Amino acid sequence: MKKTTSTPIPRRIILGAALTAAGLALSGCGGATSPSSGGNVELNFVYWGDSNRAKMTDAAIKIFEEKNPGITVKSEYQDSGPYADKLATRFAGGNPPDVLNMANRTLLEYAQRGTLADLKTLSEINLDKIPATIQSRGEVDGKLYGLATGVNLIGMVVNKTITDQAGVTIPDDKTWSWEDYAKFATEVTQKTGGKIYGAGYDVATETGPILLARQRGEDFYTKDNKLGVSEETIREWFQYSVDLRNAGGYPPAGFFEQIGGSPAQSYLAKGTVASQIIPINNFRGYNEASGGNLVLLRMPGETTEQRRGYSADPSMLWSVAAKSKHPKEAAKLLNFLINDVDGAAETLTQRGVPINPEVTEAIMPKLGADDTKFVQMVADIQKDELAPAYVYPKGASVVADTLKQLATEVEFGRVTPADAAKTFIEKSNAAINK
Repeated sequence: MKKTTSTPIPRRIILGAALTAAGLALSGCGGATSPSSGGNVELNFVYWGDSNRAKMTDAAIKIFEEKNPGITVKSEYQDSGPYADKLATRFAGGNPPDVLNMANRTLLEYAQRGTLADLKTLSEINLDKIPATIQSRGEVDGKLYGLATGVNLIGMVVNKTITDQAGVTIPDDKTWSWEDYAKFATEVTQKTGGKIYGAGYDVATETGPILLARQRGEDFYTKDNKLGVSEETIREWFQYSVDLRNAGGYPPAGFFEQIGGSPAQSYLAKGTVASQIIPINNFRGYNEASGGNLVLLRMPGETTEQRRGYSADPSMLWSVAAKSKHPKEAAKLLNFLINDVDGAAETLTQRGVPINPEVTEAIMPKLGADDTKFVQMVADIQKDELAPAYVYPKGASVVADTLKQLATEVEFGRVTPADAAKTFIEKSNAAINK
């Protein structure tokens, strides 16, 4: 990258209070209770998602029950917002689910309150095939409290129909730099007469600066759960979009009503931008919405900066409650979720690429062309020497919100990239060190 010279506090308070109560409630309820009569065990399994995810998950659970007679699974799902509050309430009431989805931003707090099991102590979970880089995302103080439900990465998608019509060559994503991307985007805008902007990515989403920080040799979040990104890197992240906008490669301030939402609602699908950064498990949706001629590329700078910016990033994790009434059976279910080929054949890439490479290889024949492309990209990237990624610290939600707020201020020129970077570091450190 070329060098140039509302905060969700209420939920955090609720979560902290709930987990404090959970610690007290769980400490007073003694050990695990006995399985139900007749040797049958019912596990409570909760996760977030929509009805489509639930349908695929239920099909996998049915296979688990067939392979594990005597264990039945009662599953529940919900949207991510209500899910977080409901989960905190259940832990506070001393009635945690056995196996559950855990968010990156709340794993640390749950783990430090003693409400999650150390997965390394559960012999039913086989970690032999799970890369250390992936395991690091669920480790706190040397213990493993979460395993990624799948691996997902960000990538660049380019509408080849637009670039072909404009006579613009798409750079080689194995070697391109951030400067190359800026030149490409600006050329697209120029050759389409300003009708289509070359770039349309979201400056306010934290995945971008997280990747850039790694490329520059920094850990956005450190192993000891602190903020590790430098003020200079954040300044440069903001400055890059300002420079690209001034050059014409990025839309003017106020152009976007939103970036994100469904692929069908994206500006990429509308044909007003030629490229966008997306979570690559959404490639198929974006490609279908954009006419079927999108090219999926690695992010710029992966071979031109200090190190790779990619890492094994999960969108969510699996955890087992420390006070599960059936820890052995809960561990069997979690092991099934990460290691069983038959189960994965039902869920496919719904939660990202399976974290066991052998499972990923086994489901490849079942995937369509677009999903195969994104899975293959994840597999190829994981062959590289990747930087570790760590558990998000407390206050990470404030960090994300601060980035969004400041990105808007920079977009409209109310704050300079340098001042925005300074404010970002100050507010983020205050939230994390609180």
